[in-house]
Amino acid sequence: MKTNRLVFVYRNLFRHYGPRHWWPADSPFEVMIGAVLTQNTSWTNVERALDRLRKAIALDAAAVAALPTDILADALRPAGYFNVKARRLQALCRWILEQGGMEALHGMDTQALRAALLGVHGVGPETADDIVLYAFGRPVFVIDAYTRRLFARLGLVAGHESYEVLRARFEQALPRDAALYNEYHALIVEHAKTTCRTKPVCACCVLRKGCPAARPSAPLGAIEARQ
Repeated sequence: MKTNRLVFVYRNLFRHYGPRHWWPADSPFEVMIGAVLTQNTSWTNVERALDRLRKAIALDAAAVAALPTDILADALRPAGYFNVKARRLQALCRWILEQGGMEALHGMDTQALRAALLGVHGVGPETADDIVLYAFGRPVFVIDAYTRRLFARLGLVAGHESYEVLRARFEQALPRDAALYNEYHALIVEHAKTTCRTKPVCACCVLRKGCPAARPSAPLGAIEARQ
């Protein structure tokens, strides 16, 4: 994967959408909760679940871990799969407490933190990297379905590579900069939700020029991507 192509995509997305100010949360712990709750649902539903949870308890690891699982699950209903997510969230909170709390986690090096998170029930690579990047500000590139879709259409990846292979390709091609990774991933999500959808809206896509998957009948958008 070539650095200039990734920079080209980033610059055009940033020019079009501006800064995304992602992840929307009041604390690193809230980012961690959101990373679990956002699995298989929209962020709007996560926000509803977080609002219900805030009304029930203080948002800290000890309070979430101590809450009866059925009460926690009821609070999480808007996020879907609430029984599963309640168990996963409590497993994460117990792990945080076992490690010595959030302060202790901030003191761990990036690879140790990521590896430890991957050992927590319900935390896969994408969720772990969401947490490592957005809660702890470490330079790991998050790979999600939107990333696969966009860059496969651009012809930069096949789309079926393993998570770790794709993550390594992005991290090798881009500077190791957490702020860049943060903004880039947020821009990918925005573009995939609004334009590069399952059924793409190529007419207004800022990346249309040079995109092999762009529908040829669609007119160029107002802002053309230039290399």
